[in-house]
Amino acid sequence: MKRLGLLRHAKSDWDDMSLRDFDRGLNDRGRRGAALMGEHIRALGHRWDRVLASPAERVKRTLEASALAAPIIFEQDIYLADPAALMALLRGLDEEDGAVLLAAHNPGLQELALALVPPDGEDALFDEVMHKYPTAAYAVFELAIDRWADIADGCGKLVHFARPRDLDPELGPETLR
Repeated sequence: MKRLGLLRHAKSDWDDMSLRDFDRGLNDRGRRGAALMGEHIRALGHRWDRVLASPAERVKRTLEASALAAPIIFEQDIYLADPAALMALLRGLDEEDGAVLLAAHNPGLQELALALVPPDGEDALFDEVMHKYPTAAYAVFELAIDRWADIADGCGKLVHFARPRDLDPELGPETLR
């Protein structure tokens, strides 16, 4: 069995509209959400052999704020990748890596999460992921594979899903006042 985590970057900063999408960092809310998710991941005792990450600035800042202790490999191909590209990248992982965290973007992460779960594995957690995979959301899958090369649609069981707003209501959707 392999374990796969999916971490979406935290809320990005749109203050400087002259920045390219790739170069946008995090806003204050994003930094708070990323730090909170890092605390949550550590409190769960989740350890990662490797983090595969998009090199986009907002992903780098999310990982920095979350302070997860794992070697990070930045892969250009992860930036805005679709599920097929993400699975292809995962298939090339070293077999000794039993637990890998993928830090990336939507819609690719949400679509990958939905693809990993077989129809008979759809449950309340799956419904939450299907409804929305917001910024700084974190999901964990147990994969019924022994080799990363065998990752495919329907091979996973979603065992955990958390959003910043689940841990701190102030990080929930902004409302108009």
